[in-house]
Amino acid sequence: MFKGFEKLKDVQYVYTPFDSSLCGVKLEANNKKQYLLTGQILNDGKVLIHLCNYIEPWDDLSLSQKKSLNQRYQMGCGCKITTCYMVPCSITAPNECLWTDWLIERKLYGHQAKHYACIKRSDGTCSWYRGGPPPEKEFIDISEP
Repeated sequence: MFKGFEKLKDVQYVYTPFDSSLCGVKLEANNKKQYLLTGQILNDGKVLIHLCNYIEPWDDLSLSQKKSLNQRYQMGCGCKITTCYMVPCSITAPNECLWTDWLIERKLYGHQAKHYACIKRSDGTCSWYRGGPPPEKEFIDISEP
């Protein structure tokens, strides 16, 4: 568990709608497969996931994504990621990163999602960062579409 400790100390069950037509998710539980799940912690302490959340088998995550979960993603908590579905698209504030996987690859979790993290820089702006040297040294600025 990476976030939500202040609301929930231990997860026993994960809830999802019954059917995919209601945005329900089917996970393999019998073979002890591990997943990265994003979702919501409800007021009653239940963890809810659905099709619109990011759900990926742990073994399918890139090395960059695994590293970012422990090190980089928290540096982007003050940033907003704006998804670009069609041109024209642009950011509207300096703390935004433009997510272009859908526009370029026609899938939401493509190259950008697997290899980059939206990081807040020291000047308060946000930019995409690819693993490697510390964030101050290498940024990819795609604020101009």
